[in-house]
Amino acid sequence: MTNNSESIHVLQSSLELPCGAILKNRIAKSPMSDSLADGGGDPTEAQIRLYERWAEGGVALSFIGEVQGDPRFPEKPGNLVLGAHSKQNLLQLFTSRAVIEGAHLWPQIGHAGALSHLPISQPKGPSALDIEGLQCAGMSINEIHELPDMYAKTALHAKTVGFSGVHIHAGHGFLLSQFLSPLFNHRNDGYGGSIEARCRIVLEVISEVRRAVGPSFPVGIRINSTDQLEGGLTEVDALEVVRLLDQTSIDLIDISGGTYFPGAKASSEGSSRGPYFLDFARLARGVTNVPLMLTGGFKRREQVVDAVASGAVDMVGLARAMVLNPRIADVWLSEEECDPDFPRFESVIPGGITAWYTMRLTALGEDRENAFKLDLPSAIRMYEERDAQRCIKWREKFSHLLTK
Repeated sequence: MTNNSESIHVLQSSLELPCGAILKNRIAKSPMSDSLADGGGDPTEAQIRLYERWAEGGVALSFIGEVQGDPRFPEKPGNLVLGAHSKQNLLQLFTSRAVIEGAHLWPQIGHAGALSHLPISQPKGPSALDIEGLQCAGMSINEIHELPDMYAKTALHAKTVGFSGVHIHAGHGFLLSQFLSPLFNHRNDGYGGSIEARCRIVLEVISEVRRAVGPSFPVGIRINSTDQLEGGLTEVDALEVVRLLDQTSIDLIDISGGTYFPGAKASSEGSSRGPYFLDFARLARGVTNVPLMLTGGFKRREQVVDAVASGAVDMVGLARAMVLNPRIADVWLSEEECDPDFPRFESVIPGGITAWYTMRLTALGEDRENAFKLDLPSAIRMYEERDAQRCIKWREKFSHLLTK
């Protein structure tokens, strides 16, 4: 076990990415759906303030979860959109306030595919599916071929308005993750079958994004270590994905797991103790020299220190710990011994914990977390009412696209 000063040094050390960019320490605010855009894809003051607070709190890097390049396939109506309809001045204000004190801010570029939010989408995935809880059309080969250009244009837009890197979302059951997973991908052309073929679109996206942003701009990716569901992506296949990524220009591989396929368990709702995917990260470390980040289940500084000091990963992504204390990076990088106090709920309602943390994000963005006192039913009700209002605005702004 390391002593306190050694622990701090492990986390304080900077990390140089393959593109040459420097992350000032080993703590990141991992991607999570903050649901704080305005319903028309533009940032709100609360969203800007939230990421400003995390930067002030000492993180090396914050990711904005679920940023869309194609408003036809959003995860939620609170997603940020980077595209022709974006308000450039608001995005530039966002980056000017959150890319501060040496902190990076990267949008996680996604496409929800088969899991696109039904009230404002007509979902399409790698293959047509019609099962209980999930129906979607299958993408044509031409639609697949259009994806790399969409991701590349979105990444270039991010660079233009001042984001300091981009993150490609290929995890948690969204579109690129769907291509990797046999649960979603039943194709028998060049984009289905073997894991190499299922990974093909991911590699094409990376290549086109890199071409658009140039060699010195950070490009990261989130992948699943497992779908945590029978018939889904296995750790064996996920390890092959890491091997394939090692041959690309990617700068950071963010390892997570789980999917929103019907019947899958959510890692964050489970009773697992400690980091969820650390064993897989150790295996991944053996097949790539690309910097690795691990997200999921980190609740104490000791866990973060051990993961980095062991060499298994280079960075640790924190989500709920950052929601409970937006200055947790500064705390853990100092001599303070103060792990966050995670709430305990008497009874768990499906989706309730996620809604509670999402509403607390809003309180953080409005600098009123000290007055935040919601039970789970109230959190769900407020979360769903807000989404319903945003769906109205989303349809008004993007209706001409949703019929295409």
